[in-house]
Amino acid sequence: MQKTISRLLAAATMILGFSAFAAAEAEPDYGANTLTGDWDGLRNDWNKHGLALDLGYKWEMLRVTQGGLRKGGRPLGQFDLKAKADMEKLAGWEGGTVYVNFMYDGGGKTNRDHMGSLLGVSNTEVPVSTWRLFHAWVEQSFANDQGSLLAGIYPIDSEFQVLESAALFVQPPYGPSSDLALTRGPSIFNNSAFGLRAKWVSADKKLYAMGAVLDGIPGDPQHPQGTHIKFAKGDGAMQIVEVGFKPRDHISALPEKAVEGTETPAQADEEGFGKYAVGYWRYTAKVNDLVDVDASGNPERRRSAGWYALTEHTLWRWRTGDLAGFLRFGGTDGDSTAIKRFRDFGVRVRGLLPGREDDVFGLAHTRGGIGDKFRTSQAVAGVTATTVESTTEITYRIQVNNWLGVQPLMQRYRNPGANAAVPNATVIGVKVDLVL
Repeated sequence: MQKTISRLLAAATMILGFSAFAAAEAEPDYGANTLTGDWDGLRNDWNKHGLALDLGYKWEMLRVTQGGLRKGGRPLGQFDLKAKADMEKLAGWEGGTVYVNFMYDGGGKTNRDHMGSLLGVSNTEVPVSTWRLFHAWVEQSFANDQGSLLAGIYPIDSEFQVLESAALFVQPPYGPSSDLALTRGPSIFNNSAFGLRAKWVSADKKLYAMGAVLDGIPGDPQHPQGTHIKFAKGDGAMQIVEVGFKPRDHISALPEKAVEGTETPAQADEEGFGKYAVGYWRYTAKVNDLVDVDASGNPERRRSAGWYALTEHTLWRWRTGDLAGFLRFGGTDGDSTAIKRFRDFGVRVRGLLPGREDDVFGLAHTRGGIGDKFRTSQAVAGVTATTVESTTEITYRIQVNNWLGVQPLMQRYRNPGANAAVPNATVIGVKVDLVL
């Protein structure tokens, strides 16, 4: 019955999504910025009437060439359909927005089968290949768009912990932080949970505060394929808050906030990056402590919690490009997860080479400090755990045209999986992005 209800909900949401798409803030040039064009004027006509559609496809081939669990890797892919409705234009509902993101993720499991990293190899790799609703929410804005309330299937990594200058990188830690990603049930790619999000921004759009409460276990772990909303006993809730300051207004390049093809990568950073934020998250349901036991010998029960701080900024600009840097760090209590402290930092350079102002170069490093309790639990299992797992990524995105990007990359891992028996590793690969 639960499975049937979930399928009906997914179908109903998709119908809603296809009946009302998003109005882009600026009229997009589908003919120039997408592979399939404006469909004989249809897409531009939809946009003028408050309807817009975003289609994309990503393909990656990442291969462990040295170290790790074993050499190898297989290609993986992601098909993405995004739809957003300005309900004021469509139905006279002032301040109302509907957003749907339907995707398929499948293919190789390079990290699972060949690397074994706690930090991950690709932000497109998923445990189970499946179609899934990633976003399906309704938002109401008020007070001249200074406040908003959102309800529905919502991934926190679309707005919380976001570093837009780090979006170039393929490794997962530059999205949701590595410590949070390893907890019992964060609502992040590619399995999001039902919940509520509230947000306030100042009149000048520079200060903001937001918070979200979501189901503590996204989807249905017993049925990992498809879209499910299931509030099971023991799920509890996942709570997160973030406050921040953006000294510069800049065009958002997040796919959840813009229609792909409406701006080139060069345009996406037209005003530069500038952001400082701090956040805190926790789960209401308790989980087993990794080490501590009670008087009866049963694991102590703990509530997982953590914090983070981040900043990103445009450091230098020139006529055809710019240099931006980012830093993020934080940690957890270390009672129930492997990573107790983390640190990410890097740079992103647009227009590094003459005549290639839309190309982007990136260099980033992330470090996961392994908690004492995790190391103790691994020792009991006969595994010698290291104190740190770290990785560096170097990449260069070649913007062939407005709808095709080709991105070769290299990753280097130290202590994959925080397992002393697994040798340091190297990954070589390429990512291809198509705006359809």
